[in-house]
This record gives sequence, structure tokens and C-alpha cells, in this order.
Amino acid sequence: MADGRSPLHGRVAVVTGAARGVGEALARRLAAEGAHVALLGREEWSLRRVAAELAPPNVCVEVDVTDRAALAHAADRVTRELGPASVVVANAGIAAGGPFADTDPDLWQRVVDVNLTGSANTVRAFLPQLGRTRGYFLQIASTAAFGSAPMMSAYCASKAGAESYAQALRGELEPDGIGVGVAYLHWTGTDMVAGIDEHPVLCALRRHQPGPARRVHSPARVAGWLTAGITRRAPYVYAPPWLRWCQPLRPLFPALVARVARRELRALAATDLHGSTGVLGAGGRADWPPHR
Repeated sequence: MADGRSPLHGRVAVVTGAARGVGEALARRLAAEGAHVALLGREEWSLRRVAAELAPPNVCVEVDVTDRAALAHAADRVTRELGPASVVVANAGIAAGGPFADTDPDLWQRVVDVNLTGSANTVRAFLPQLGRTRGYFLQIASTAAFGSAPMMSAYCASKAGAESYAQALRGELEPDGIGVGVAYLHWTGTDMVAGIDEHPVLCALRRHQPGPARRVHSPARVAGWLTAGITRRAPYVYAPPWLRWCQPLRPLFPALVARVARRELRALAATDLHGSTGVLGAGGRADWPPHR
């Protein structure tokens, strides 16, 4: 802006999954840019803690993104207390690790419901506001959409679906002046990634990646890359930025991942393979037992 302020200054930004991890870091970064932030998530005590540390005005709403009625109420509250949203980030997500056959079918379904259907519910609830502001919707995806990893079938399926959904949505909303972006996150220092590293096969897949690709980036740094993309209304956001050069190589990734996985699976005892099955990370555990 001509006065030196961020283009986000005074705008209303909604972030789901804002109680911890990337969502929390992004909420803090957007607030630092002068945005009025609405924090949505499952852990009310954590949402309140984060909101209390942000510059007002802001609002936090405990909400399950799979609950359309609750999201509609959250959207109404955001409008009443902050104004219509100019930015909506569908960040809420959980993951489950382990063999497909050993994973609780309800947990498998829950991962897809939160990561894919929850994202659709989010944009549906806030679409009227984005239409009023000619705003921007950012779908948080993952490099799991590039090459699906064994032991992460629900997560990979949901993130690939979220990527495809957002790309389809872009064509629908462009005539209305609404921008749609897809963000690809790689290894980020959240409790979800710590859970992944505890699984022997997933840990091995990471170990066989090139050095720069194994690096774990802090949520704060990832939030910086996301904020830059939001400011530009970018159709694609890469965290880290070098991931953009992987797009042309995507057809090769499934075969490479499968090759490493086969070797590691043959080397593992059955107890190692089946012993780390279930929801990953504190955020996932906060969602899954209460849901059940």
C-alpha cells in the first residue's frame, strides 16, 4: 500500500485449525500484518490463549469443521464481530498412520471428513462473505498429494482430494472476483510430523529424501511463506519455495516412493509395522477421542 502498510491491514482473515501448529503461527503472522483474525478450531482453551496474545480486534470460535451448522454460526459471528472475511484459510487437518488394514475404519473416515469435507464446509460457510469482499480462499494441501506414502492412506487421499477440489473451485469462483490458492506444505515442525517420525516406514521414507528435502521448517517460517502468498493472492503457494520446481516431476514420485517403501517394508518385523497405528499428534488426539 502507498502508506507502507500491508495489503492485509484492516482485513478480516479466518484461519481454521488455529489452536496450534501452522494455524496458530499463521494467525499470529496475519495479526502482525494488521489483519483482524478469526481463529477457529477444536481446542477452545488454546484458541483463547492465542487470541489473548494478538492485537485486537479478533475472535475465537470453538468449532468442528465437519459440522456445517456450527460453521454457519461461526461465520455469522465473524461477520457480527469483525466484518465480512476477505481471507479464509482451510488449515484444519488431522492424520492417522499405520497399515490400512489395521486402521480403525471410523478413524480413516474421520481424517477424510476433516481434511477434505471440512475444507469444503469451510468455504461454503464463508463464500457469501468472500463474494462481498472479492476475497481469497487458501486451501492447505501437502506434498502428500505429490506422491502418496504407505501407512498414510487416509491423509494422502484427503490432501490429494483437497488439492483437486480447490483447483476445481478456482474456475468456478474466478468470474466472481474470488481468488483460490493451494498451499503445498512439506516437513513442518508440528506435533503431527513428530508422530510421523515415530513410525519406522515413514521415518525411512524421509531418511531417503535428499538433504534439503529432509529439512524440517518451523511453523513460524511456514506461516511467513503462506502470508506472502495470501498477500499476492497466489494460485499456488509452496512451503518451502523450492517445491515449485517439483511440480514437473510429480509423475515420477509415486514410483520412487513405492520403491523405497517396498525395501523398508521387507526389512521390518511385523511388530514394528503394526505397532504405531492410530491418530498422529496432539491436535489429532484432541479431535479424535472427543469425536468418538
